[in-house]
Amino acid sequence: MIEAFLISTGVVALAEMGDKTQLLALVLAARYRKPVPIILGILVATIANHAIAGVVGAWIASALGEELLRWILGVSFIAMAAWMLIPDKLDDDEQKPARYGVFVTTLVAFFLVEMGDKTQIATVALAAHYSSLIAVVVGTTLGMMIANVPAVYLGEVAAQKLPMRIVHSVVAFVFVVLGVVILVG
Repeated sequence: MIEAFLISTGVVALAEMGDKTQLLALVLAARYRKPVPIILGILVATIANHAIAGVVGAWIASALGEELLRWILGVSFIAMAAWMLIPDKLDDDEQKPARYGVFVTTLVAFFLVEMGDKTQIATVALAAHYSSLIAVVVGTTLGMMIANVPAVYLGEVAAQKLPMRIVHSVVAFVFVVLGVVILVG
């Protein structure tokens, strides 16, 4: 359970660096300058999104045989490593939040932007690999908060100072190691 929590937290916190949801946090922070409702919106959206992803991952684990699941997970983690090396950009339409208040705007925007995102797919894979669904969802949610709360408070300056290429390379390496360990058994 502790391993599932720590791996989930670390992998998602690193994977989120430079991700489009982190860029969305920067845009929302620059536009609204109200960090508390933005952070709460990120938290609620992430809990909902990652809980759904975790349930899907747990279902996949129970529906597939152990041998097939091992191969699917191993290859998935290696594919995630390759995907980590592709930089994210925030689409223009994601820069125009709705007029429903900072919290609701953040909640809806983060939930939608996270759909099919690297960290959501990682949550599905981690939940399929580890038997503790709660540890995975809490870990991936904490990882999202670790990456996005500073983005809200520090703004774009901090994001420009981080060596994203190195961060993404480290995360890709972690995913490759996880994939190989799973494939080897």
